[in-house]
Order: sequence, then C-alpha cells, then structure tokens
Amino acid sequence: MFRRKKKCRPEISAPRDFQHRVHTSFNPVTGHYMGLPPQWQSVIDTLRRPRPLVDPSRITEVELGPRKTIVRGSFVGHGNYISHVISELSRLPVSSSNSLRRSSPSARRRARSLGRLGDMAEDESYQYEQLSQGDDEKRAGTSIYWEDRIHQGRSETGSPKLNRVLHRAKSHRLISPSFPLLLPPPISTSSPLITGRGLPQPHPSLTGPLAGTPSSQQTLTHEQFKAALQLVVDPGDPRTGLEDFVKVGEGSTGVVCTAREKHSGRQVAVKMMDLRRQQRRELLFNEVVIMRDHRHRNVVQMFRSALVEDELWVVMEFLQGGALTHIISQTRLDEQQVATVCLSVLQALTYLHSEGVIHRDIKSDSILLTLDGQVKLSDFGFCAQISENVPKRKSLVGTPYWMAPEVISKAPYGPEVDIWSLGIMVVEMVDGEPPYFSDTPITAMKKLRDQSAPSVKDIQRVSPVLKNFLDCMLTRDTLQRSSAAALLDHPFLLQAGSPSCLVPLVEHHRKHI
Repeated sequence: MFRRKKKCRPEISAPRDFQHRVHTSFNPVTGHYMGLPPQWQSVIDTLRRPRPLVDPSRITEVELGPRKTIVRGSFVGHGNYISHVISELSRLPVSSSNSLRRSSPSARRRARSLGRLGDMAEDESYQYEQLSQGDDEKRAGTSIYWEDRIHQGRSETGSPKLNRVLHRAKSHRLISPSFPLLLPPPISTSSPLITGRGLPQPHPSLTGPLAGTPSSQQTLTHEQFKAALQLVVDPGDPRTGLEDFVKVGEGSTGVVCTAREKHSGRQVAVKMMDLRRQQRRELLFNEVVIMRDHRHRNVVQMFRSALVEDELWVVMEFLQGGALTHIISQTRLDEQQVATVCLSVLQALTYLHSEGVIHRDIKSDSILLTLDGQVKLSDFGFCAQISENVPKRKSLVGTPYWMAPEVISKAPYGPEVDIWSLGIMVVEMVDGEPPYFSDTPITAMKKLRDQSAPSVKDIQRVSPVLKNFLDCMLTRDTLQRSSAAALLDHPFLLQAGSPSCLVPLVEHHRKHI
C-alpha cells in the first residue's frame, strides 16, 4: 500500500539518420592529421606556433652614462620619489631591455606564434648552461621543461604529433627564481572578435604580485612606475579622439582593437596593455621609445602612446593586409614575391642597424602588409640598442626556430643575428615553415647550434641566385654573413616587383578570414 511506485524508464531510441561525414586519420610519416575540416585544422595549426623566449640569466649587463630626462606635464602630488624612480629605471633602459611581444608575432594561424617559455614553478627554471655543455637529450630534458604546471599529463588523443603540438602550446614564458625576467605573451589577432563599437574602458587589473615573481624584486610601486612611464608617453586621454572601437585580438596582458580617429576618419590599431598584468613592466618602454624615435617607410608607424588609468595605450597604423605568416600558412610565394618582401625588410633593417638597433625577432609574424602590398616591419619588443660602449649583446632572446647559432651559443653578437633570422624567414616563405619545425624547440635550438646551416627542403626547387642569397644569410661564420646593406645589392633582389605583386596574396588571405 505504501510501497514506492516504480518509475517507468524512458525509452531511448537508437540514433537515426546517422552520417559519418568526417574521416580523419594520422599519418605517422608526415606527422599530420589527414581529412580534418579546415576549422579544426586551423586550431591545431595555431597551437604549433612557438612564441619568443628570453633567458633571464643571459641578459647583457650595461653600464650607463648619465641620461637627459625630459619631463612632460606636471607631477604635483607625486611626492619626492620621482628622482628615485628615474634612478631605478636608469638601470633598466631601452638599450638593455628586451620587451613584450605584444601582438607575436601569433602570434599566427598555422602559427600565429608559438608559446613563450614560462609559467613554471621556481624549481623548474630553465638552466641553459646544460644545453651548451652537452648533447645528452635526457639531461637536457631535465633542465628545461616545456610544459607548464597546469598541463602535466599526456594528451588524451594518444597521437604523438598532437601531443607535441599541445606540449608546445602550453609553453609560455621563461622564469628564473634569481632574476625573474618575464615577457608578456602576444596579443593574438588570428581570430577577430567583434564585441561592439562602444568606447572601451580599461580592464580590471590583477591584484598582488604575479605567481612566481618574488615581491622582493618589485623595486617600484605601481604608482611610481606609472609616474616614470608618464615621462615617455604623450599627455592626454586618447579616448577623446577615437571612436568605433572593435576588438580584434586578446591576450593575457591586454587587448588589440581597431578604432577610428574622429578628426581624420583614419582607422588605427590600438594596443591596450594592463600595467598590473605585465611580468616585466619596464619592458614596455621598448616598444614606446623605439617606435617613437625610429621612423621609416618600411616600419610600422606609432602615432601616439598614453596612459589610460592602469593601461598603456599604443596607437599605431592599422595594416589591413595582416601578417605575412597568415599568407604563408595558406599558399607558397614565388621568387618574385619572396624578393619583394625581402627588399622591404632589408631596407628597414639597413635603417635600424645604422641606428644601432637590433630587432632580434625577425620572422613572418613580425611582417605586416597593407591592402596594396606594402611591407612593414613590426614587433619591437625584443629589440636591443648597441653603441660604441656596448657593441655586442649576449642575451638569449628570440624565437627558437629563428635564432642565430651565436645567440643560442651565448656568444657576443650584433646586427648579424637579424640577417640569419631573415634567412630562416626566406626558408619559411619557400617551405611554409622554418627548418626543424616538427622538432621540439629545445631540439631545434640544438640543431641550429651544432649542425650545418639549414636550407630549403627541396633545394632543386629554388633558382641558383636564390640559393646564393640564402647562403649569404645562413652562414654560421658571422664574419662571412652579409650585412643588410650588402644584401640590398644582391642580384636576387633584382627580381623584386612592385608592391602590387603581393596584392593577390593579401586578397586570397582575406577571403579565408
């Protein structure tokens, strides 16, 4: 009478009208998935792109002379600590900093940039000395751990290729407990997101120091750092002159938006970087000062920079053609197009090197195009300044697959490292990816350091003049490596066409966005 009634179990039918439309397999020879839909393939390709790294134990020490300080605006209310701020920052100048990568390059769809090294526990720090002392893979594997603490297990897919892809994708930054030189990750623009056209407000900031960064290293308070940064940025609020904000990219340290200038109607790109979320805040000076002081027709132009509450806003020209890396991921360039890109990049490098500026992160992620095919160099966060007092650098800076052997070997280097990276980028334009891209970054670095100079996969596909052009750049002997100015006279560049020869590549890419 009081027994609980049995509930009738609902009947669930078998699947009906089932269709198996996706047939995917893994090719162990090529290491690629076969038959994936383009949308799925683009996700995997994005994860493959490594991001730049910096070895904090190899930052070049620089003795600085007195600097002239220009103060903009009034600092009433800041107290007497400004002199202390300037004193602290004089040890962290643009000439000895290796800045954020804002946008790396994916930053890339097949690659919008690979993972920067880091997010490691302090006891998992990168001991680079072991890489240079021996080639024991097991030993190297214990000295550098390319997964972060969040991703400790294997991929559930069971595929060696995807495991390696995810393994790299979880790599972010390089951290040393004794000297926490950290780099903010790039703000990817690979998958545009439209979030509305209202005026954006600064994003909420993190409170407290970042994990893995000892509070004892925080020599400046947040307000002191803002006061120092105010010395190099422009006064005023840029929001008053901008409208129609559209977010096109986002990273862990800020966002990138497009906007329109009210007075001119010109479309610009705006990078909004949260000061509290930068793991090495002083590196923000690099992008602002280098782009402000060095202008060239083949260098992305910065219009202004400003502090907006707790964010640094950098307003620069917007290149609608996108990054060269997106084009490379979809099609191969012919030799005329390769020569056209190289001519513009070499003109930019010739100017920068004459000014004592080393870019240190040349790759297709750092090359942007306009709709009419003009080529411009961007991403100055890793640049370094050399001078008579500091003619060489020793910092381990760059993206593994594009690094010059002398950078990996910790030998003193100069502008010639950009020429090697440009040579790797030429291989990238021909083959679609840099040499050793299927290897882990640590393995690729060891091969670049120890083996003969790489080249294109099928040397028979390239002309003798292009092969010679590559040989001039990809030579291990830095004394024999050509300079940017010398390469401008190379016969290969006689093939360069007008920017219009790159327009079909830009249009093809934009159709697939």
